[in-house]
Amino acid sequence: MPTFLMSLKDVVRTVNLPGSGRDQLCTRSAAEEIISTFRSTMSSGPAPDIYTALPPINNQRIKFTSSTPFTPTFVKSTALASDRDHVYTSRVQGRQILLDNPLRESRTKKEREARKARQATEKAKVSAGILSRKEAKQKGLWKLARSETKFNSFIALHQLWLGYMSELMGLDRPPLQHDLRHCERAMPPAAGMHAKLVKADFHGSIITVRRSKNPCLVGLSGIVIHETENAFKIVTRKDQLKMIPKPHSVFSFAIPLYSTTPADPASALTQDSGQASSATSNQTTVFDQPHIEFELHGNQFCFRSADRANRKFKHKESIEL
Repeated sequence: MPTFLMSLKDVVRTVNLPGSGRDQLCTRSAAEEIISTFRSTMSSGPAPDIYTALPPINNQRIKFTSSTPFTPTFVKSTALASDRDHVYTSRVQGRQILLDNPLRESRTKKEREARKARQATEKAKVSAGILSRKEAKQKGLWKLARSETKFNSFIALHQLWLGYMSELMGLDRPPLQHDLRHCERAMPPAAGMHAKLVKADFHGSIITVRRSKNPCLVGLSGIVIHETENAFKIVTRKDQLKMIPKPHSVFSFAIPLYSTTPADPASALTQDSGQASSATSNQTTVFDQPHIEFELHGNQFCFRSADRANRKFKHKESIEL
């Protein structure tokens, strides 16, 4: 300490007096007065150590008390609402508020993560043996020869679709005697049918063009063998392959009124061989039994079947052609 005081006495030569506007020489007596004041301050007691750890508190929170806490004062002074006390009570008091803004992810990081997710999806499809639409088109999986476009060859697909619709709509078993009252009771509710039909798969259904912007398409009917986003590919009763666009067309299709699935699944398994042998003789369609007919507006149906399954449709008025 004496060494420090002596060096301070030797160094202090000029002092910038407040209000003087210029440096003035410091007299020896003024320097001794400054040193004596500093010495008395240091000798009055040990200097507090600001780095000393706080005393341990057992299972208690440290409470800071003040006559004017910072948070309520700051919120009430900066709030723009008229009732500032209500703003603090309803939005700040007793809540945990994040005072720091979270870091925003960079665009490069988002693109990298999206690329990794896309690569993982493609790898999963390759491992599962799923072909993309481009690969399927290149390999000609959806191309049929003229000898294969037979309406009777796709009756079995249509009958499978009837069983699929029976399970999807939860249809009742056919009665022993047909009665009008029983038909009314067997009719499913319209709200439940519409919600299921917009998400159903139409491969194997029989559709008919009722109205279209192209008059040459009106009246065409056949079994759907392929559905894309904007078109139906059907096989007509004249064994012709037709591609019908969905936009600007209104279609009609029918579902059975009663279930076509057998009552006993075990008996159905034993009858598979017999049904396969008599498939050529059994040429019944949905129009050969009691059925419910619907209209389908193609302008509101321009989606792939896989996309419709996960899509939420909203009720809206149909647009007439």
